[in-house]
Amino acid sequence: MVYVPGDRVGDYSLVRRLGQGGMGVVFEARGPDGARVVLKIPHFQLLEEPGARDRYHRELEVTRLLDHPNVQRVVATGVVARGDMPYLALEWIDGSLLRDHLYDGSPVGVDEAVGIAIQVCDALDYCHTRGVVHRDLKPDNLMVGRDGRVRLIDFGASLLEGATRITTSSNSPALGTPDYMSPEQVQGHRGDARSDIYSHGAMVYEMLTGHPPYRGDTALAVMAQHVQSSPSPMRDRVRGIPRALEAVTFKAMRRDPATRYQTMLAFRTDLQNFKVLDADAIWREAPGEGPGRMPVTLGMRLPALRSMAPWIGVGVVAAIIGFAVGAMGLR
Repeated sequence: MVYVPGDRVGDYSLVRRLGQGGMGVVFEARGPDGARVVLKIPHFQLLEEPGARDRYHRELEVTRLLDHPNVQRVVATGVVARGDMPYLALEWIDGSLLRDHLYDGSPVGVDEAVGIAIQVCDALDYCHTRGVVHRDLKPDNLMVGRDGRVRLIDFGASLLEGATRITTSSNSPALGTPDYMSPEQVQGHRGDARSDIYSHGAMVYEMLTGHPPYRGDTALAVMAQHVQSSPSPMRDRVRGIPRALEAVTFKAMRRDPATRYQTMLAFRTDLQNFKVLDADAIWREAPGEGPGRMPVTLGMRLPALRSMAPWIGVGVVAAIIGFAVGAMGLR
């Protein structure tokens, strides 16, 4: 079933196609009163697969829970007449993706980057206190309005605390995006609020330097680096980044979830007050987690993965296998 501009979906008239993702297609649409909305329609074939259908309904359930100035608001939900498919109508945001602000590799100024990061913390703190973990934070899932307000969008990979576990053996997109995935997600774990903190730290790193924390020839090579190394020093990439701000960003990206910020509110507080923080004290909290450091506990964290490939060196291959195993089903 293919929808095109001019078709009607419930009370909405489709204007133009905005794009599509693993779960559905997205249109600009107009409501009965002429108001613009973003209309998300799931792929029909995915709804025939129980796990994917449950996952889409989970997104509907999550988005209905959220009402915050920094989270894209749900306007309406309904069912498409043809095929009995649910649709999701979301507020239209007059602005652009954060990705568009980073398209040429140029860093964002310190004040602007911190301002955006604090708004994202506000959105995620709100979500986390309601048991919602986003699990796919990236510049493509953040809208920056013309008014400067940031909105978090796309909860297709989100986890709702206490909800029934969803598993499926096929059509399961990876939980996260390689440039921003936490080490535990790379290793196939479900992740929690601290996984969002890691991913947000990776976005702050990119805003301040113009580049994601890691680079590689393949997505799997990038994912492996999240597990086995730390990013290059930010101040080596861009002059003028305050030492304390670099320390705060790296604390959010510590490989061990237990040594990261434990709440988004704590991360927000240090972002807001970085000018008065002691950078050296932050670095001393986790000496093995500094820029460019190799994790001293890697061998302990990936024993099962090493045994799966004894004929190849540990490092990269172990992390790649971990991701492959984890991506076989939604955790």
